[in-house]
Amino acid sequence: MTTETGPLDAGVQDFLKALASATRQEVMFLFSGDTELTVGEVAKRLSIAPSAASTHLAMLREAGVLASRREWKTVYYRADPEGILRNLDGLRDYLLACCPPADYERRCS
Repeated sequence: MTTETGPLDAGVQDFLKALASATRQEVMFLFSGDTELTVGEVAKRLSIAPSAASTHLAMLREAGVLASRREWKTVYYRADPEGILRNLDGLRDYLLACCPPADYERRCS
């Protein structure tokens, strides 16, 4: 996709792809309230295979929706509010450049 200002940022594209999956949307709700979870915990809570949970978590992390930290062999995931806001800002900027509401300037005044 392109506009006069250029294509949709690759990071925002990844963000949208990551959230397009109903399963990944369910995964995101597991991380409310500063929750940290491992692959195994996500797999158990959603009744999915650990390999599937790992794939979903990796995609969300790569899209800037989740952050991770490693403690020995265990990886802990948590929501990344800054990454989420950065991607939402990018999406908003793209949409406003593409097709702003007719009264957008007035609303911002």
